[in-house]
Amino acid sequence: MNLIKNVIQSQFKTLSLISVALLFSGISLLVRIKLNKSFFYLFLIWNVFLAIIPYAITMYLSTKKNISKVTLGFGFLVWLAFLPNAPYIITDLIHLRTANNTFLWLDILVVLSFALSGLFLFYLSLIDMQNLMSSKFEKLPVKTITTIILFLCGFGVYLGRFLRYNSWEIISGPQILFIDIINIIIAPFQHYEAWLFTIGFGLFLVVGFWMFKNLNTLENN
Repeated sequence: MNLIKNVIQSQFKTLSLISVALLFSGISLLVRIKLNKSFFYLFLIWNVFLAIIPYAITMYLSTKKNISKVTLGFGFLVWLAFLPNAPYIITDLIHLRTANNTFLWLDILVVLSFALSGLFLFYLSLIDMQNLMSSKFEKLPVKTITTIILFLCGFGVYLGRFLRYNSWEIISGPQILFIDIINIIIAPFQHYEAWLFTIGFGLFLVVGFWMFKNLNTLENN
C-alpha cells in the first residue's frame, strides 16, 4: 500500500496526464459503440492494457531504492518483451479500411486517441528506462542502446501485426518465433517487407522520441 502511495505521489502529474488520455479514449469508444451499435473496437482496451505494462514495469523499478544490477537486468528483459505493445496500437489504424462510412471520423478519432495514448506511455517508459540504465551502468552508451531498442520495437510490431505473434509466445512458443526471426535475418530479400517496415517504423519512433524528449527537456527548463 505504501508503495502505491509513493508511486502516486512521485508521479502524480504524469499519472494525471495518462488518466486524462485514457479517459478520453474510453469515452470516445463508448460514444462510438452507442452511435454505431458495434463493439468492434473493444480490442483497443486490451491493446492499451498491454501498452501500460512496460510503463508499469519502469515505474515500479524507479521506486526501488538501491536496485541491484541483476534485478534491473531481468526487469529490462521483461520490459523489452512487452515494449512493442505500446506503439503497436498505431498499426490498428489499418482497421479503418474496413470501417463504415457512417461516422468514419469517429472511428478515426477512437483509434487515434488509443494510439496516441500508447505512444505517450511508450516514450515515458523509454525515458524511465534510460534514467535507470544511466544510474546503474554509467559506462553504457545509453543513447545508442535506445536507438537500437526503437528499431527492435519496429521489428516487434511487424511480428505482431503481420505474423500475429504476441509477447507471451516468447515463453509459450519460442521455437517457431525464433525460426521465423532467423529466416527474416538470413533471407532479407525474401522478407524485404519485414525490413522495410522495421526501418520505416523504427525511424518514425526515433523521430518521435527525439521530439518528445526535447519537448520534455524544454518544459523542465
